[in-house]
Amino acid sequence: MFNAFERKIAGRYLRARRGERFVSVIASFSLIGIALGVATLIIVMSVMGGFKIDLLNRILGLNGHLGVYAAERGGPERGLADYEALAAHIRAIPGVVSAIPVIDGQALFSAERGAATGGLVRGIRAADLKALHAVADHLLEGSLDDFTPGDAIVVGVGMARRLGLGVGSVLTLVAPQGAATAFGTVPRIRAYHVVAVFQIGMNEYDQAYAFLPLEDAQIFFQQPKSVTQIEVRVADPLHVGAVARAIRAALGDNVAIVDWQHSNDSFFAAVEVEQNVMFLILTLIILVAAFNVISSLIMMVKDKTGDIAVLRTLGAPRSAIMRIFLMCGASVGISGTLIGSVLGIVFCLNIQTLQHWVEAVTGVSVFNPEVYYLAHLPARLDPWEVGEIIGMALTLSLLATLYPSWRAARTDPVEALRHE
Repeated sequence: MFNAFERKIAGRYLRARRGERFVSVIASFSLIGIALGVATLIIVMSVMGGFKIDLLNRILGLNGHLGVYAAERGGPERGLADYEALAAHIRAIPGVVSAIPVIDGQALFSAERGAATGGLVRGIRAADLKALHAVADHLLEGSLDDFTPGDAIVVGVGMARRLGLGVGSVLTLVAPQGAATAFGTVPRIRAYHVVAVFQIGMNEYDQAYAFLPLEDAQIFFQQPKSVTQIEVRVADPLHVGAVARAIRAALGDNVAIVDWQHSNDSFFAAVEVEQNVMFLILTLIILVAAFNVISSLIMMVKDKTGDIAVLRTLGAPRSAIMRIFLMCGASVGISGTLIGSVLGIVFCLNIQTLQHWVEAVTGVSVFNPEVYYLAHLPARLDPWEVGEIIGMALTLSLLATLYPSWRAARTDPVEALRHE
């Protein structure tokens, strides 16, 4: 497509001579702009993609993929009374990995030193909690072997730090609904001993979640023969709808089914919108760099008008002139894209190391878990996404070379030599 003569001329034009430094500087800034734009876009999209996947894994790791509740009957939801039989029935459905009866309820947590905070109490059997890897594999203190009916409770590290708790500490729970007595409604209060502290890595759960044995939770929330929901995990979370329909067909209209996509749809929709908006905004960096390529090439064409006229006079066709300047612009675009791609990929692969280095040097947390949902900065390189970014950058930079190259090819050698 490009012969040796055209490549040699294009290479010569890219190497600035004395008096031509300004054009070379503009081209260098164009290359740097494209490189920074591509690197920034790869880094930001990888971090946001990693944030979304990490957040999804943590949410599903703790809450399951869908919940089966009692259907509403003209008022508040009733508990699931025959939960053992329902759970066994659900486990028999193809695609279901587990079906766990749980009780969820809100309570006020009060420590011995007087500190208090609100949170969610989840009643669950010891065997089911041990099978919950999001908790069982991330214990900081204690053991789940002590999670037995009586007075045991497991809390998150955020709550433990806020209330000054450790293994063996006494934690008092106050239910929002009081117990009716002959003397009126009195608060339901019960003290438990902390047997383990977990750290999921998601600040919202580490600060607000606590686990009780199922039997104790039934007594505390006054549901001795029922549970709030049956938490179901499936083999393929992305196709949870098919399992939900199968459960609906098996159990009928006596239950309400809510899957993770519906319960978190607004949250993940917001993340998706933010990801798309960031892509569009950061694409403008590459677009601005592409306009710099246009301006630098136009200046180069104006500077090389005499050379173009001589080449045309010697017999070079317009197509050859156009290809020469296409190669000049394409060299800037391709070089900038490749440099930016390498920078972005290397940054994403070493993002944890860079984060720790910055924190060690500055002494400031760049990703505070008190503010964000996660305790670390995730990054997930998607080869297709990186390929799309590289393709877009190459396309924009190559399109930017078309008009200046066409203008160079349209130069009239007679008029050019007359004004030299």
